[in-house]
Amino acid sequence: MLTKRGLVVALTGLLLGAPSVASAQEQPVDALPGTVSSSVNLKLQRDGLVSVTERINVPAGQQVERTMPLRQSAGPGADRVFAVSDAVLDGGGAIQVEADKVHLTLQPGVSTLTYSVRGAVADAGDRQDVRWQVSGGWNVPVDRVEVSMLSPKVPQEIMCLAGPLGSANRCAQFEITHTQSMHALTYGLQPGDRMDITFKVPAGTVPANAVTEQYFSLARAFSLTPATAVGLLAIGLLLIGGLGLVWYARGRDVRAFAEDVGQVEVLMTDSQGTVEFASPDGVLPGQIGTVIDERVDPVDVTATIIDLAVRNYLWIEELPGQDWRIVRLNPADDSLRPFERAVYDLLVGQAEEARLSELRDLDASQVRAALYAEVVEKEWFARRPDVDRNRFWWTGLGVIIGGAALTAVLALTTSVALLGIGVLIAGIAMMFSARLMPARTRRGSALVVQVRGLRGYLHEASAESLPSKDRETVFSRSLPYALVLEETDRWLAEFAELDLGVDGTPGLYWYGTQSETPNPQNFHQTFPALVETLNKKINR
Repeated sequence: MLTKRGLVVALTGLLLGAPSVASAQEQPVDALPGTVSSSVNLKLQRDGLVSVTERINVPAGQQVERTMPLRQSAGPGADRVFAVSDAVLDGGGAIQVEADKVHLTLQPGVSTLTYSVRGAVADAGDRQDVRWQVSGGWNVPVDRVEVSMLSPKVPQEIMCLAGPLGSANRCAQFEITHTQSMHALTYGLQPGDRMDITFKVPAGTVPANAVTEQYFSLARAFSLTPATAVGLLAIGLLLIGGLGLVWYARGRDVRAFAEDVGQVEVLMTDSQGTVEFASPDGVLPGQIGTVIDERVDPVDVTATIIDLAVRNYLWIEELPGQDWRIVRLNPADDSLRPFERAVYDLLVGQAEEARLSELRDLDASQVRAALYAEVVEKEWFARRPDVDRNRFWWTGLGVIIGGAALTAVLALTTSVALLGIGVLIAGIAMMFSARLMPARTRRGSALVVQVRGLRGYLHEASAESLPSKDRETVFSRSLPYALVLEETDRWLAEFAELDLGVDGTPGLYWYGTQSETPNPQNFHQTFPALVETLNKKINR
């Protein structure tokens, strides 16, 4: 049956003059005169090779070159590799077979190319895919390519693509004929265009021989595959679960800092009617800061020094020129906690006294270690806050480094490098959540509530509400707590008019001056300077 394109060829021949018999036989039906065309016969052999016979027509006056690639893209970072054997070119021209390509040089006339292809058959579940680029790599337009295919078993499906590499343009015609053979046809391939044939046969029809080689590619390395999706989901669930546990454990603390708390009653009256100060859960001034902010600060040590003076272990004397002398009043005994003994030894040790102006930077590392151990012993924390935070931070850093190394290795060798990114992100999350660790115990959270009540008392208590004989004791015993809870200014102002004379003895019992005429009001001005000097002497 004559097609429309064949009619055009016939009319052109009539107008230009009828060709010779030989020329008519060489020019395929429907091919325009003066154009390159080819006819290809494929046969899938029972050993898995694909034998190819191609008849190529090159018009007079032209020399055509063609490069057939033996390495074709199979997705990001992967190539499908083919091998050509037994290549023979009959007719005018030359053939050169290399590892990754076959190069043809074709002279005018009809040439016949025969060769066998290994690597065209791939198993695909209950079928086998047979794939080959039957035409491509031309340096001139190819007007017409016709392909016929045979298979040992009845083919089940066929697909033909033609056009630029990577395009999804279909061939002009492709079908499984009524005789169970296959046929495909395309027109107008431009230089660089290709024609790809893929057909499917039942599984086990021939031995599979497809070869796929992997190589480094960012697109492949970081591609989202089912395996990486499952892995990332698992990492995400572990990360969410871990952060959820941290959030749950910190929930008590959040509520402890958020709920409304009234004043905590810290004054107790003994059997003789004397008012005394009693801290919540027996917490000492130096311990409060560690419980609240989970670290030992210089002010915690300073508050302990003031508390030791208030409890008659030390005596502080104000000297001219904003200097102070700290005198060892009573030796350290078993009533002192280990961190208080460490503060005592740090300040005076075996000496009778120490001048602040002569003291160099005080290394409070032993004090910190003792205080951290103290809050664990008191069951306010399950573990040392500093060690827990540092361990979590360094673990996170280690996970980040490991995740970066894993990402590099996976990117160079696999297509699941996103898993390494997931591990790296988990490490970053651990580092940033280190400051949330560790959680206080229930007892620790309860103490936070009580300490907030203590702060409320220091912020609102009135000196006038206390018996005059108890004011000095309450003022002095509460002062270290006011210092660590940042209520010093208010506490000093509230007791600014306090008569420091008791039984005719001027001044506080734990603090003195060298002035012949003591002015009790000076203490409210010099005490902040004493605190600032002590804080600067203590190494962070």
